[in-house]
Amino acid sequence: MPLLFFIIAVTFRLMDNSTLLFLQKDILINSSNVSRSLLKEQIRRNEDPVFTRKLRRALLFRNLQQSFLVGAFLSLPLSVAYFFLA
Repeated sequence: MPLLFFIIAVTFRLMDNSTLLFLQKDILINSSNVSRSLLKEQIRRNEDPVFTRKLRRALLFRNLQQSFLVGAFLSLPLSVAYFFLA
């Protein structure tokens, strides 16, 4: 089960194209991993509705990715315990 959660998290990370969105708008960033706070700030500041919609989708993918990573890490000890106790 943890492996499935991890694969889903990686899939959402690959679907997150926030770095490309920022580079297309000539917004310079320091790393390829754009923070959630920067995404939220750009959503509030930006007036382009198309760009804002793309940023919201990228933020959704980032949130889903982090949720599935947490699920993978939480289910790992449970899976190991079940393996040894069953």
